Amino acid sequence: MTRFIFITGGVVSSLGKGLMAASLAALLQARGYKVRIRKFDPYLNVDPGTMSPYQHGEVYVTDDGAETDLDLGHYERFTGVPSRQSDNVTSGRIYQTIIAKERRGDYLGATVQVIPHVTDAIKAFARTDVDDLDFVLCEIGGTVGDIESLPFIEAMRQLRNDLSRGAFISVHVTLVPFIAAAGELKTKPTQHSVRELTSLGIQPDVLVCRCERPLPAGERAKIAAFCNVRPEAVIPALDAKSIYAVPLQYHGEGLDVEVLRAFGIEPGPSPDLRRWDDIMDRLTNPEGEVTIGVVGKYVGLPDAYKSLSEALVHGGISNRVKVNLRWLDAELFEQEGRDIAAELEPMHGILVPGGFGERGSEGKIRSVQFARERSVPFFGICLGMQMACIEGARNLAGIDKASTTEFGPTEEPVVGLITEWMTAGGLQKREEGGDLGGTMRLGAYDAKLAGNSHVSAIYGATDIQERHRHRYEVNVHYKDALEKGGLVFSGMSPDGELPEIVERPDHPWFVGVQFHPELKSKPFDPHPLFASFIEAAVKQSRLV
Repeated sequence: MTRFIFITGGVVSSLGKGLMAASLAALLQARGYKVRIRKFDPYLNVDPGTMSPYQHGEVYVTDDGAETDLDLGHYERFTGVPSRQSDNVTSGRIYQTIIAKERRGDYLGATVQVIPHVTDAIKAFARTDVDDLDFVLCEIGGTVGDIESLPFIEAMRQLRNDLSRGAFISVHVTLVPFIAAAGELKTKPTQHSVRELTSLGIQPDVLVCRCERPLPAGERAKIAAFCNVRPEAVIPALDAKSIYAVPLQYHGEGLDVEVLRAFGIEPGPSPDLRRWDDIMDRLTNPEGEVTIGVVGKYVGLPDAYKSLSEALVHGGISNRVKVNLRWLDAELFEQEGRDIAAELEPMHGILVPGGFGERGSEGKIRSVQFARERSVPFFGICLGMQMACIEGARNLAGIDKASTTEFGPTEEPVVGLITEWMTAGGLQKREEGGDLGGTMRLGAYDAKLAGNSHVSAIYGATDIQERHRHRYEVNVHYKDALEKGGLVFSGMSPDGELPEIVERPDHPWFVGVQFHPELKSKPFDPHPLFASFIEAAVKQSRLV
């Protein structure tokens, strides 16, 4: 029998529901259960693909090409279970599906309403592809009491009745604030939040209480009494030194035990948490440190690069070093008279990440040039690879006007919009004026690596598969000219038409990739490119 755990949040947003869900799933997994995590987002966008990173943070991409909430990245990093398109749904996607069916006449003239049509669609999403699972964790975005999330809460209530007894529990994450003037933790916000949820027909089985001070037994008992749960089911959640300490912390507070007891399952032996113990040992006892400069466009909001920053941490875990990230605004590097060298010289590695649009592009190109000329380890991802190709074209291949059609018409389109390419499933086509998501190469694609290349040695393979999210490609017609300038195309699509990886053999570590390797990195399984990049940064740190 598949059991469902619905996770809601109350009082305020940003309480860490996603990390809690990921940590709980990791703990259940460590007990031998098969798990999957899903995210319900109440906003009306069909997906976050067209949303600004400053609005939403990173867009996470799955193997099957879904653009999803960044919480799905946490889910994968903590469980190793690849997310799918069916693991993230928004109100917009629900309504889009329902309206399409209504226009086709699928409802046979019936009045289409929130109940039952919207709630039935939400329930159907929750129950899709779960036959082989022990637990499905469903996180509902937003805060209880928001009007946007009401259909999802109502669908929860209905699903609890639809399922067999013992197949559904509710975990509610709330805030217990500390009032400095009074010197007290206050339980009233949690009481009101639970009352709000209960008024909507959901009695939580477990409460996770975020607090910045330890939760005394008296307050814990008070919350239990007013919120109709057992005192042991009130789980304190204090801030952790690292997000990878959270599973151990929740286990120490008994979260996994209380969740199993809520289902009537005897917890049994303790879970095998050696994986997490080793990760924390490497994080808390590093044998050195390196500084990586990330020259990007959205550096004002680190969540815009969430998977990237975590993948760099994973590279540090692999090499047992602390990774210090220096976020550098690419636009500032475009200012006349700006001393880029002074800002980049302290870096042991330079990374230029993905992005869209022209803003900051010349600053990224100057960063690539600095890394190439000074022999500093360089890693270019997506747009970062494209900027590396344009830099090489301008400065080494004699193509002074090299640019990308993404920024407008150009005489030398070293990077351009590709509208057709071959895949294992056949010819893929895109329209230049199509919907923004529809013009992208999204999801997992195969690549073939040159057998004598640096990257094939890093991967230990010549056939790889990585996730993509981009509209523009390096123009293969410039391959010969760029290779004469020393930039080797060491990874190509299987048909040889789409450049996937470039590298410089005459450089200590210079790699550009068209895909997003950060999306597949995990703390217990660091992506080989990030592990190798940080290893090169460690060597660089010993030279400066």
